[in-house]
Amino acid sequence: MAHPTQLGFQDAASPVMEELLHFHDHALMIVFLISTLVLYIIVAMVTTKLTNMFILDSQEIEIIWTILPAIILILIALPSLRILYLMDEINNPHLTVKAIGHQWYWSYEYTDYQEITFDSYMVPTQDLTPGQFRLLEVDHRMTIPSEAPIRILITAEDVLHSWAVPALGVKMDAVPGRLNQTAFIASRPGVYYGQCSEICGANHSFMPIVVEAVPLKFFQDWSTLMLENA
Repeated sequence: MAHPTQLGFQDAASPVMEELLHFHDHALMIVFLISTLVLYIIVAMVTTKLTNMFILDSQEIEIIWTILPAIILILIALPSLRILYLMDEINNPHLTVKAIGHQWYWSYEYTDYQEITFDSYMVPTQDLTPGQFRLLEVDHRMTIPSEAPIRILITAEDVLHSWAVPALGVKMDAVPGRLNQTAFIASRPGVYYGQCSEICGANHSFMPIVVEAVPLKFFQDWSTLMLENA
């Protein structure tokens, strides 16, 4: 998860998020090189007292500064389109979970199991135990198997919400009357935190998302326990 004074993204916990981090670094390097070149040209033009007639009026230079930006845009657009298609790819998910946004909590339904459904509320500050994070911990975590394709169906009951977990590279709007879907693979076991990313009312800041990825054996034990308690 994020930590104080952090400047970059959270560590990637899914293949898609790793691709997004690589694309971010790729685009940032292009922006850095362009900014450096423009700054050098500005400083050179301001400080020099020489005038070059071939720079002031040159067909070749005009061709270069027209074609070069187009090539740079292509170098940015192609990787971006590739990642967009990767994010929309949903192939044979091993588990489907339906996330329903409410004011101001989340409900989860495991559609592969008829009786696994629960509400997930934020743990109040006074009830936190040592090691838990304020405004991020919930009473019931969404538990999934790690290293398995997971499909998330996202909707809302009342107003617009947004289900977002940065470490997994997932962010999808929850719209009343509409069912959106996205997918991810948790690369390793862990606990991943997120928050509603759409302003949804007075307690918008108090409906966190916690995804706990566990090995398959532990997920089977958890699902069996949930079915027994249903």
